[in-house]
Amino acid sequence: MQLDDLLLSEPAIEAAIDYQPLTVAPTTLLVDVIALMNQKQIHSCSLSGVHSPANAFTIYETGSSCVLVMHLTELLGIFTERDIVRLTADGIDFGTVTIAEVMTQPVITLEQAAFKDVFAALFLFRRYRIRHLPIVGQKGEVIGVVSHESIRNILRPVHLLKFMRVADVMTTHVIRAPRTVSVLTLAQVMAEFRISCVVITEEQLQSDLGQFVHLPIGIVTEQDIVQFQAMQVNLSEVLAQTVMSTPLFLLNPEDSLWTALHQMQRRHTRRLVVSWHGGTGLGIVTQSSLLRVLDPVQMYGVIETLQKTVR
Repeated sequence: MQLDDLLLSEPAIEAAIDYQPLTVAPTTLLVDVIALMNQKQIHSCSLSGVHSPANAFTIYETGSSCVLVMHLTELLGIFTERDIVRLTADGIDFGTVTIAEVMTQPVITLEQAAFKDVFAALFLFRRYRIRHLPIVGQKGEVIGVVSHESIRNILRPVHLLKFMRVADVMTTHVIRAPRTVSVLTLAQVMAEFRISCVVITEEQLQSDLGQFVHLPIGIVTEQDIVQFQAMQVNLSEVLAQTVMSTPLFLLNPEDSLWTALHQMQRRHTRRLVVSWHGGTGLGIVTQSSLLRVLDPVQMYGVIETLQKTVR
């Protein structure tokens, strides 16, 4: 059994590059940058009773969750959704700060000539704990951006995804919060623990277990924080129950990664909540989790197991 047989076909690596990333000048106000990034998201939400420029909105995704800060053709810095969450938690006034003051620099990049397969990007993602990687030419000119999401979209490892279970890659270190906390508190929690979401739970008595369990009822993500900032909502006054995505689609640990991928694409989300044992068990599987399937060491282990199964 060959690797190509498992992956069905080698993904066209060029398709993982976003050749038209968002770019802004270093003097651009942060509030304007967020407005641009918000146009790149996909989500629908109604903020009834919340003072904001619009009480309902629907935004469609075009595949970017970062901004490159450029001076002419020179790449100065990068700014991502995670940075917005961190600055929100710090109470930064987005209307008076320029992107140059808060961007990440220097920028980790990869030369296009070295981008021959997904492993080169995955190595840098893991090493530097980043999710966006600008691709540059020989002279340092920006070609485009590769992200977790863009790589996920070109992968077709059908056999591996069907063979592995959600339990193999999910994390059980899930941060949860009650529905009555403020969105500002959630942003602070995300920033402190460097996570991309908080699961909203409700405590209920499980009579057959004779104990209280925290049942997942919703989720608030870093993309939500971006949108709420773009709407200039006072996050300290907005409760999680008002803006959380609900109802949740819950995975089971025994579900295949193929099921997880299919549901992520169907629901236009980057993460899904996993629940088992009547709510006593809680986990998260993300698009980053799915990329672990392509870890060379893990992949060879799966291939060896498959070969034994075939024999």
